[in-house]
Amino acid sequence: MLADELLILNSEDALWQQARPLLEAALRLEQQDDTCVWHGWQKDQICAFLKALPSPCSLVVGVWDTLVLADRSTQDRLVLGVVCEVIEGVVCSVRTFESLVAAGLKPINDLEIGMEDALSILHYARHQVAPVAWALFCEKSAWDEWLFASAEDGGALDKGELLGSLAEKGRCVLMGSQAASHEYE
Repeated sequence: MLADELLILNSEDALWQQARPLLEAALRLEQQDDTCVWHGWQKDQICAFLKALPSPCSLVVGVWDTLVLADRSTQDRLVLGVVCEVIEGVVCSVRTFESLVAAGLKPINDLEIGMEDALSILHYARHQVAPVAWALFCEKSAWDEWLFASAEDGGALDKGELLGSLAEKGRCVLMGSQAASHEYE
């Protein structure tokens, strides 16, 4: 699931603070046997998903949250932005979108939820990391629903099916080379 020598880039960035607990959960899952479940996620399901990806490729996640400002107006802000590099079914590096800013992506605080910025993120991920197999862009409420959902008995859940359902409802957008082979309308 994770490379023995996993490369973490931009670990000082604010975006990394949201990614760190996810990496810690992945490390715990990887160290457990195949029966261990974390919020519906199971190691063998994750490994099967990663092994089915083209090599090399990248996985991209962008999550926005609506923040209430001092004047009571609201603004959508990127709260999680990561690119994972996957080679031969193993995550080899994890970096925040901040690493893409140095290559030309607009500043993190200027990224908006929408097609234009999503395509820009995909462009820089492809050129700086690897072709994008899957990219997920969503609001935090949909992210949390997908990330933390478990089966009624607390066991594993088909996260792909749940994500497809969220996409069909317009609660998230899936993009990338692998998304083209699936219909989420």
